[in-house]
Amino acid sequence: MAKSSLNAAYTRPAMRRRYEVWFTRLALADGSGAWWFRYLLMNLGRGGCPDNPRGLPVQVWATWFPRSGAPQSFVRGFRAQELSISARGAGSFRFAHGENRVGEDSCSGQLSVDGHYLRWDLRYRSTFALALGDRGWLGFSRTPHSDAIFSGEIVFDGRVFHGEPLGYGLQGHNSGRRHRRMWTWAHTIFPDANGAGLPSFEAGEYEMPLGRRSRNAVLWTAGEQFAFTEFENVQRDLENLRWSFDCANRKNGTRIVVSIDGSGGSCLRIPYLKTDCSGTFEVANNSLAHTKLTFSRPGRADVDLETDYGAVLEMAGS
Repeated sequence: MAKSSLNAAYTRPAMRRRYEVWFTRLALADGSGAWWFRYLLMNLGRGGCPDNPRGLPVQVWATWFPRSGAPQSFVRGFRAQELSISARGAGSFRFAHGENRVGEDSCSGQLSVDGHYLRWDLRYRSTFALALGDRGWLGFSRTPHSDAIFSGEIVFDGRVFHGEPLGYGLQGHNSGRRHRRMWTWAHTIFPDANGAGLPSFEAGEYEMPLGRRSRNAVLWTAGEQFAFTEFENVQRDLENLRWSFDCANRKNGTRIVVSIDGSGGSCLRIPYLKTDCSGTFEVANNSLAHTKLTFSRPGRADVDLETDYGAVLEMAGS
């Protein structure tokens, strides 16, 4: 799939059960924290979940993960009447609802929630894109910008974050008829990797019928992509938000050993609304997780990558 189509909208206005989300996560270049912004569509054809005050069909989320202190999350819901979005499958993507906008390589927004004021205007560029999982109408996980470099400005209650670059991370795009009952997902950017460009690593797993699980991982380093589907020694700890595993590609002899730790005060547990409007379920997210990764391939020295602020780890279900 071409990079330009990875953000293309899937939702039709008449769809009664569907979520679709465009999001950015960036670790600030000065190491002081990370930001997470989400632009969410939910059940446009039925007006979201009309009986739930948190179930408006258009939502914008902004979450601040400081290096010291607890995360702060802000959500505003909107009616769909003012939504402007590109046609399904259109090559040039746009999403706009008032001041809140996201496109192929930029996003902006403005929220006033519970006495707090946020405004952001971001641009991003990258060299790598991928579709981590794609099962058509059932759902997909796409990353149009996997090794993203962000520039621009964020204002939060009078505090200004500004930089060229401002930070590093990803811009993603997910959709599905329903959320998975179980998933684990992680993305890591290694901004301090000496002589290796700006490597990125993304991995995900989710439940499948008959007790199976789908697992995929992709490493992008020094201009090369390495994909893995065979996971071994998987350790998943939802309570403490930790995930570790080995994965190998027997065709080319490559192997990765990775450990991602999202425990500690930066872990945020938030309710997601089910697309059938029957209730909520808990999602744990730490956008300041620690990742340690060793990449091995035949005839080359092992590559060790590590960051204590460049990763996001997310889990739901057991």
